[in-house]
Amino acid sequence: MAALLEPIDETSLVHMCHFFQTLSEKDQRRYAAVEAQRLGHGGITYVADLLGCSTKTISRGIDELDQMQDDQDLRLRKIAKVIVGGESPDRDTQFKNIAQIIEQYKQAGKPVFSVDTKAKELQGQLYRAGRVRCSEPFKAFDHDFPSWADGVIIPHGIYDLVRNRGHINIGLSHDTTEFACDSSKWYWNRIGKQSYPNATSILLLVDCGGSNSASKYLFKHDLPAIVNAIGIEVRIAHYPSYCSNQNPIERRFFPHVARACTGMLFDTLEHVVELMRKSTTSTGLRTTVNVIKRIYETGRAATATMKAVIKETAQFHDLLPKWNYTISPQIGQ
Repeated sequence: MAALLEPIDETSLVHMCHFFQTLSEKDQRRYAAVEAQRLGHGGITYVADLLGCSTKTISRGIDELDQMQDDQDLRLRKIAKVIVGGESPDRDTQFKNIAQIIEQYKQAGKPVFSVDTKAKELQGQLYRAGRVRCSEPFKAFDHDFPSWADGVIIPHGIYDLVRNRGHINIGLSHDTTEFACDSSKWYWNRIGKQSYPNATSILLLVDCGGSNSASKYLFKHDLPAIVNAIGIEVRIAHYPSYCSNQNPIERRFFPHVARACTGMLFDTLEHVVELMRKSTTSTGLRTTVNVIKRIYETGRAATATMKAVIKETAQFHDLLPKWNYTISPQIGQ
């Protein structure tokens, strides 16, 4: 009896025995099983003596309780992120608008690029979640202190909806609007214009927040310099707030990048590049990777001058202008 968590007092004992006698045979088994499990080690023998039933009866009751849990599909689960944090009143209108624009660009043979930045990762001998089939496990530090990292990996992705091609520009400092714009410029100059030599306009599908935020001025301010550099019109369509998972890159490209990298060490930059290039599918997805070594500073704030320039350089559309606008190259710039 010393192994029991606590003794049962006389009053409780009388109540248990009386209540036990009022139950059906099946409920007696299960009641005894519950009490035995509650008491812990040695509980089965103790409850059997207490209630005048056999230990086999209680064991059978425990098996029945376990079966009831199986019937209810009880198993280990992780928290599901399914509760919507908010909803924009113009959500459906913008979704319909984006669908129409995408179809227009595809029919005209113009490029449609979905862009976004994946979560920052640490580079170094640090643990990363996931399992890999190998002869022995990779070795990482026993703690994931950021100070033990050799650097950061900031993957800015560009997904070509028409050609089913993905590209990652890896940044090494901060996810800023300048980084996002430089990433798009690099992609167009090295890959985009070779794939669409006759394009007169580019459609960029972006989220509502992050480095390409619709509610901040910096992204709108930095875009014209990129547009002037590449010499082609850029049309921006932001997905509504709380709808970043609807951006095509989140469903058609990033999951394959995650699959190629899961459980692998990001020990060197060269290894990260090699892993991300393996983001391919049987349906034709292929991935290119580049490293942007420029160091981007944080803490920039939009000034009154910036805001005034934006009004001159951006053509805001009549429908939901905060989310829809076009920037054209400025002659002489």
